[in-house]
Amino acid sequence: MLQKFYPSEIADSAYAIDYKSLYKQGYRGLLFDIDNTLVEHGAPASKRAIELISKLKEIGFKVCLISNNQEERVSSFNKDIKVHFVYDAHKPSRKSYCKAMKLMGTKPSNTVFIGDQLFTDVYGANRVGIKSYFVKPIGPKEEIQIVLKRYLERIVLYFYRRQNKLEAN
Repeated sequence: MLQKFYPSEIADSAYAIDYKSLYKQGYRGLLFDIDNTLVEHGAPASKRAIELISKLKEIGFKVCLISNNQEERVSSFNKDIKVHFVYDAHKPSRKSYCKAMKLMGTKPSNTVFIGDQLFTDVYGANRVGIKSYFVKPIGPKEEIQIVLKRYLERIVLYFYRRQNKLEAN
């Protein structure tokens, strides 16, 4: 039952992923959550985020932001990044992931999702068959409902790590 929340991969951050390797493996589209994935909750696009997205475009990736935030937050974040975006996404709804792939011209088999929440980001990606990366939240500031979900995430991650350890043996 918990497997539907398991990520394909875990990384320390969105900035620690080997994107060149993903490109060599045939992935062409990258979906990113914003808050606590690329920047701290509510922060504008940082120099680091802008440079990452620029580097990804140079590699050849199509990039799309997918966020449960409202249009104002997502469009202002995207001002200097200039990629496709889906706001008010209702993650883990399949609809927004499919919309994002349509905007990029990709399909589940060549798209990767990167986010910091298991119950929205990863679960939504899993529902449409997209490879998912779960990354550690960048900052400590989070809304109360997310703080509560983090306790449940620890339980899921415990079983995820336990299962992966058993499969490795």
